[in-house]
This record gives sequence, C-alpha cells and structure tokens, in this order.
Amino acid sequence: QLQLVESGGGLVQPGGSLRLSCATSGFTLNSYGIGWFRQAPGKEREGVSCIARSGSTNYADSVKGRFTISRDNAKNTVDLQMNSLKPEDTSVYYCARLRLFSRCVLSPSDFDTWGQGTQVTVSS
Repeated sequence: QLQLVESGGGLVQPGGSLRLSCATSGFTLNSYGIGWFRQAPGKEREGVSCIARSGSTNYADSVKGRFTISRDNAKNTVDLQMNSLKPEDTSVYYCARLRLFSRCVLSPSDFDTWGQGTQVTVSS
C-alpha cells in the first residue's frame, strides 16, 4: 500500500530546532522526488522544500539557510531538519511524492500522494 507518514512535529521555542521525518512505503523511494509542504489555518498550502531522485534540492526563499532536506533511500525516509525556527513557521507539515518526470518546483499539483501531516508550533 502506497503510504507516506510524517513524524517529529511538536512545540518548540523561537530559535529552536526540529527534525521531521517522512517514512515511505509501497513504492521504490529512489525512483521518486519527495517534497515538504506546510499549511497554516486560513492559508494556502505552501511548498517548503523538495529533493529530487538525483539528490538535487530546492527550497522556498522563506526557509533557505535554515532548513535542510535529505533522503535515505535504504531506510525509505526523507527528513527535514529545521533550525532557527520562527513563529511564522507554525503550520501543519506534509510530505508528498513527486509525480514521475515532474521537476521539484514546489507546485502542489505536481505531487500525487500525501501524508496526513504533523503539527509544528513555534511559540514561547
């Protein structure tokens, strides 16, 4: 069964760090790109980062220099290391599988399968 499951969310103070993990199953991870998105209440879903099957990466301007995406094909996981967190990073974070032959340009319509999300709250 095709599945993506996020974990690692929680409450953190501004300036702190969290590491999100996306566990994948039901497909061969090394054949696909994976993206991370987030959505805050009342806002549209926003692309955060994407890692192509080649390992090349793409980041939203709002997280460049603070977030790092990585993949471990042997473990079937894609992680998002988030440092220097800000209150505006508060959202539900989702991982998603990139459609074959699509580019990592963080457009939600290019992703065909989504996880259920994990809440990240940045607050003092």
